[in-house]
Amino acid sequence: MPEDMVQTGLSDNSAGGLAYVTIIPAIIFLIVPPYNRSSYVRFHAWQSIFLTIAYIVVDVGLHIFLRFIPFMGLAGLVIFPLFSLAMFILWVFVLLKAFNGQRIKLPLVGDLAEKQANS
Repeated sequence: MPEDMVQTGLSDNSAGGLAYVTIIPAIIFLIVPPYNRSSYVRFHAWQSIFLTIAYIVVDVGLHIFLRFIPFMGLAGLVIFPLFSLAMFILWVFVLLKAFNGQRIKLPLVGDLAEKQANS
């Protein structure tokens, strides 16, 4: 059994996957040893944080765009559910990949996460 699993009870794969559950475990894994020493866990924690920030920015942007542009209100009835579904699918994808020990780099946020994890 690896030494980290004996001390913490969580493997890097489990911690990497749990970092996507909400932003709170991601922040905890960046602060608490031994997780903050693993570049794998740090990468997934940072990618989770940046993905959450990107989701909020796009969501607010869509709300502003669809609310203040005439005749776009009805488009929101289609756009918001599709955007939410796409984000849910993306979230499940990265969560499962992290639990399986794979480091999937998403466009834009993945590069930022990799920079932060290696610094």
